[in-house]
Amino acid sequence: MAKRDIQIKTSDGLAKAGLFRSAAPAKAAIILYMDAFGPRPALDQMAERLAGDNYAVLVPDLFYRNAPYGPFEAKTAFSDEKRKAVITGLLSGTTQDMTIRDSGAFLDALDAEGVAGPVGAVGYCMGGARALNAAAAYPDRIVAAASFHGGNLASDAADSPHRKAASIKARVYVGTAGVDRSFPPEQSARLAEALRTAEVDHVIENYAGMAHGWCAPDHSAFDATGAERHWKRLTTLFAETLG
Repeated sequence: MAKRDIQIKTSDGLAKAGLFRSAAPAKAAIILYMDAFGPRPALDQMAERLAGDNYAVLVPDLFYRNAPYGPFEAKTAFSDEKRKAVITGLLSGTTQDMTIRDSGAFLDALDAEGVAGPVGAVGYCMGGARALNAAAAYPDRIVAAASFHGGNLASDAADSPHRKAASIKARVYVGTAGVDRSFPPEQSARLAEALRTAEVDHVIENYAGMAHGWCAPDHSAFDATGAERHWKRLTTLFAETLG
C-alpha cells in the first residue's frame, strides 16, 4: 500500500492527513477517525489493511488545531500525568461540532483525489462518536459507519450521536468493550432505542472479555483474537455497503 501525506483546508486551518491506497483505482473511500493518541504507525497499519481491500483510506489529524503535539505512546500515555493532561486538553478542545465541520472538508478532499461517491466511516475510542455524527451530518455520502470501543455514544451531552439518529441513513455497526466506563449498559440501551426508533439498520455487539482499546495493535488492551473479530465485522460491513 502507498501512503501519501496531504493537507486538507478546513474552515479553521490546515489538517494533516494520510491517504492510503493501492495502485488499482479505489472502488470507494473510507474515513478512519482516530483514537485519542493521534495519527501514528499503528493507525497507518490499520489503514493499510483496509486499503488492501481496494479502498482509499483517509486518516486525518483531528487535533490539527493544536499541532504540534505528541507523539504519544498508547501503552503509556495515560500513566504519565503530564501527558494525560495534554491528551485530556486535546480531547476537550476538539469538539464534536468541529469534527463534523471538518468532515465536510474531508469529503471534499476525497472528491479532489478522484474518489467520489459512497463513503464508509470507522472510528475508534473518541473517533467512534465522530464517525456516527459524521454519518448523521452527511447522510447522502456516508453509507456505512462503525464505532469500536467508542465512548459517550448516548450520553446526556447535546452533541451525543444518539440524538441525531433520525438523520442517519447509513448502516451502523457498534462494537463495544465487554466493560467500558465510557459506554455503560444504560448508554448502550439508549443508543439501541434511538437507532430502532429511527429505523436505522444497525448492530450493537458486545465483545465480552475485551477492554477499551482492544482493536489498536499498540494499545495496552490489544487482543489479537478480538481484533480479528473486529476486522471480520468491519470488512463485511464495508463489502456489503461499499462493494
